[in-house]
Amino acid sequence: MILIQDIMSEHLTPLHMDMSLAQAVDHLMAEQMIGLPVVDNEKHLVGFLSEQDCIPFLLDDSYHCDSHVLVKDMMHKEPLTVSPTNTILELAQMMALNKPKIYPVIESGKLMGVVHRSQVMASLNQQLKQCRVA
Repeated sequence: MILIQDIMSEHLTPLHMDMSLAQAVDHLMAEQMIGLPVVDNEKHLVGFLSEQDCIPFLLDDSYHCDSHVLVKDMMHKEPLTVSPTNTILELAQMMALNKPKIYPVIESGKLMGVVHRSQVMASLNQQLKQCRVA
């Protein structure tokens, strides 16, 4: 069975709680991500921030041309997570019931990477193709 650690993305730069709205949006855009984990200085997961979370604040702050919003004010403080040793089937079942498209991968409380819905779909699709050959 394929594990999350086999398909997760490890090379990403997470957000930090004290980043401004503009810094967070710039970071999301630079990483080409629709959302990123938020970590403390020891890489412990403290939240998750998505583009969708940013939009209402961007709308308000750009209209008023003023922003004092920080990542910690916008982030989800208890994001859904997975372990590197979870299977893709376990995650696919979670994704079928919950909205997140990106799940932080956590081991011993620390961020190890993220796994995207497209990675799960690609892996399951590959398994399906192998079923047809067998």
